Amino acid sequence: MLRGQGASEPIDLRFRTLIGREAWSRLPLAVQARFSKRIGAGGSAVYRGQVLSTRHSRIGWLLAQILRSIGAPLPLESGGEQAAMVNVSEHLPSGGQCWTRVYARRGGFPQTINSAKQFSGPTGLEEYLGRGIGMALRVEADEHGLVFRSDHYFLRIGRLRLRIPHWMGPGRTTVTHRDLDAGLFAFDLRLDHPLFGPLVVQHAEFRDE
Repeated sequence: MLRGQGASEPIDLRFRTLIGREAWSRLPLAVQARFSKRIGAGGSAVYRGQVLSTRHSRIGWLLAQILRSIGAPLPLESGGEQAAMVNVSEHLPSGGQCWTRVYARRGGFPQTINSAKQFSGPTGLEEYLGRGIGMALRVEADEHGLVFRSDHYFLRIGRLRLRIPHWMGPGRTTVTHRDLDAGLFAFDLRLDHPLFGPLVVQHAEFRDE
C-alpha cells in the first residue's frame, strides 16, 4: 500500500500488479482511481445507479434459482430500469474486498448479492460466492476499462481446494467495467454456456460518489 504523491489517500496497487504497468497505463484515469482506492477497516466505496436490462434464458433463470442455496450470486429476475447500489468494503479475514450488490426487484424485497474478492490462487484473483464455492478470475485491460473472465470454478473445504471440471460448471462468466466519462461507468455481466449459449446477460450503469 502506498500513498499518492501530494495526496492523503492510500493507494492499492494490487489490480495494477495483476494486469501489469503497461496495461494499467492504458486505462482511463477514472478506472485507475476506482481500482486503486485502498479501502481500510470501517471504510467503504459506494456506487449508485440502475440495472437497465437483465435477460435470462430458461436454463439461466432455473440456474439462478438453484444458486439461491449458495447466496444467489446471479440476478433472479429479468427486466430493467431498477435501482441498484454497490458497496465495496474490506474483507477482514483475507485483506481482500467484500462486494455487496443490492438490486431492486418488482417481485419483492431487493436482492442482495455478497461476494469476496481475494488476491490469491493460480490466477492472482479469486471471487468467493458462498458455501465454499468460488471462481478464479483473469483480468484484462484496454482503453475503455477492465474485463474479468472466469478461468475455472472451485470448491474450498477448509484448506482443501477442489477444482471443478469445466463440464460440471455453469459456463464462462465475463464481467466488464467500462468508463462512460463524467463519473459514470457501465457494468456488464454475461454467463455463457458452451452448449446452451447465453444464460444470463445484464447491463447496469453506476455513478461515482
